Amino acid sequence: MTSFAFPTKIVCVGRNYRAHAAELGNEVPTEPLIFLKPPSSIIADGDRIVLPPQSQQVEYEGEIGVVMGARVHHVSESDAANAILGICAVNDVTARDLQKSDKQWTRAKGFDTFCPIGHTHEYHGDLSALTVVTRVNGIERQRGSSDLMVFAIPRLIAFISSVMTLEPGDIIATGTPEGVGRLSSGDVVEVEVVGMSHVRSTVA
Repeated sequence: MTSFAFPTKIVCVGRNYRAHAAELGNEVPTEPLIFLKPPSSIIADGDRIVLPPQSQQVEYEGEIGVVMGARVHHVSESDAANAILGICAVNDVTARDLQKSDKQWTRAKGFDTFCPIGHTHEYHGDLSALTVVTRVNGIERQRGSSDLMVFAIPRLIAFISSVMTLEPGDIIATGTPEGVGRLSSGDVVEVEVVGMSHVRSTVA
């Protein structure tokens, strides 16, 4: 495992698993649906997720995070994997009620403590063979594989880099599988990219 340069941005991908899009009543996008979480939302393994008073429905979203190791702009899908440093576990914590009421996602996704991130595991293997698991209070709630993504990881990197330059340390949160759910004070939520990275948070 290795640490990473503090990211200039966290680029997230919405509705990248068909079953998750369906569970929230959304259609699958025809091209990657991207949004940003601020670096100020990042917390480390063992830190607390703080429930904000503005929301009554905060939910976990376990995701496979891709950590960039090189500066890229307009990179091709075939070259995208060469720019990856490694993989990390990400919890894209979301105020679901605010996401629905605001119609855009900055507030719902951007609260302080809303981006727990595990250590980076250097990785240059098969990007379609990654598995993410989310557990709440020890009970498995989510399990998804990168081979089920609507848009594969190289496609995401190529698409995002056609919009914005990706810098070393930047993180792409590649979307969450089905099984998202509410968090309550006292819960312990864990996201694991199996065999690579893990982040555990207590909800306060």
